Amino acid sequence: MTFVSDLSVTGGLQTGFTTPGYTLVADKAPNAYSTQYAVTALTGTQTGVRVHSASDPFTVTMERPASFKTPGTPNPSTGYLGNVQRNVYTFRVRKGVLPLVGQSAQTMQMEMKISIPAGGDSADAANIRAALSLLIGQLNEASAGIGDTLVTGVL
Repeated sequence: MTFVSDLSVTGGLQTGFTTPGYTLVADKAPNAYSTQYAVTALTGTQTGVRVHSASDPFTVTMERPASFKTPGTPNPSTGYLGNVQRNVYTFRVRKGVLPLVGQSAQTMQMEMKISIPAGGDSADAANIRAALSLLIGQLNEASAGIGDTLVTGVL
């Protein structure tokens, strides 16, 4: 799995942050089908942000399917596929967040799942890449606004 080749990540723009960046180190993933990294250092101005610790995690994980599914065989009389299975990839960020000042951190999880129809990776790779390109570009472009919505609740 090709995931986080550069251990220095430039973060998306966020209100109150100046040039946010994250230094990652390889971490033990939760299973054999995942790759995980922990944030060990911050760059830029991110006042109040804490790096990873055992009781206050800050990790990023990508998980692939444990076993890949195939598209199956078309119906011999109609020539159409029935219910096509999916290969689901999960991208997860875990971060310790204080529920109240002076309390212990509780783990927040952010998950993004990408569900690809089995066989789409070979039959239509360009459109899978285009969809991902749009998703990442939109998330990057809207990063500060999404952060504002998560904090204020205003959409």
